[in-house]
Amino acid sequence: MSEILNGKQVALDLRKSIKVETEALIEEHNKQPHLVVILIGENPASQSYVRSKERACVKAGLKSTVIRKDADISETALVEIIEKLNRDDSVHGILLQLPIPKHINEDKVINLIDPAKDVDGFCDINVARLNKGQKALVPCTPLGITKILDAYNIDATGKHCVIIGRSQIVGKPMFSLMLKRNATVTICHSRTKNLSEMAKTADILIVAIGRAHMVDASFVKPGAVVIDVGINRVDGVLTGDVDFESVSKVAGYITPVPGGVGPMTIACLLDNTLTCFREIERKV
Repeated sequence: MSEILNGKQVALDLRKSIKVETEALIEEHNKQPHLVVILIGENPASQSYVRSKERACVKAGLKSTVIRKDADISETALVEIIEKLNRDDSVHGILLQLPIPKHINEDKVINLIDPAKDVDGFCDINVARLNKGQKALVPCTPLGITKILDAYNIDATGKHCVIIGRSQIVGKPMFSLMLKRNATVTICHSRTKNLSEMAKTADILIVAIGRAHMVDASFVKPGAVVIDVGINRVDGVLTGDVDFESVSKVAGYITPVPGGVGPMTIACLLDNTLTCFREIERKV
């Protein structure tokens, strides 16, 4: 039976350390780390996620501001908001909650966010820095996965890491992070031939494909580390991309859903906000 990688506990520990560090930074700089989230429209999932971010900020001692705008906001008006936040010295992190309305050019507005305040790590400059192995703000979910691996002393050096999923949010940044950790990395996706055979060569298997229970025991090498990034609802029940029941009998380590990678995302958002604060205030 697999050892459970308890992301919920790792996230709690990280949030406790963030609270302590936040208090120290406020005392040192006489200024509170400040995260601003821009929320456009009435998407229920986005609203729920933003409320979770607000609560997490307050508990950690960070200042949280949410700018709520109607779905018909013009691109010009959104650009003005972002540019104003870029200039505001009291703001350390800016997050544009996705998805946004289709009449707005998502790539354009994300790249208007100051790279030093880009807590999501989505702008082209941070993406390029990460790909080059340079210091960068890292997307929160991949960053959270690395922190889970560290918490359980799982060394990627010389291991074969297979990532199923090639998104800009998880798959591609995960590739860069695991390569930096000296793993041999393969990215697979929906068009990969013999996917299960490829997955079964992995010492570390990271699944972010967005299909409930797609990966079963036939995909997993005995003793492998399995990281399930998927969040799906099946008959009202939250479940991952990995069939936990079958895979947990084969893998050496496995993240559950819920309670695995998910809690790390918000914890790492707070962590990225402190990273922004330290860098910005250091330059003042």
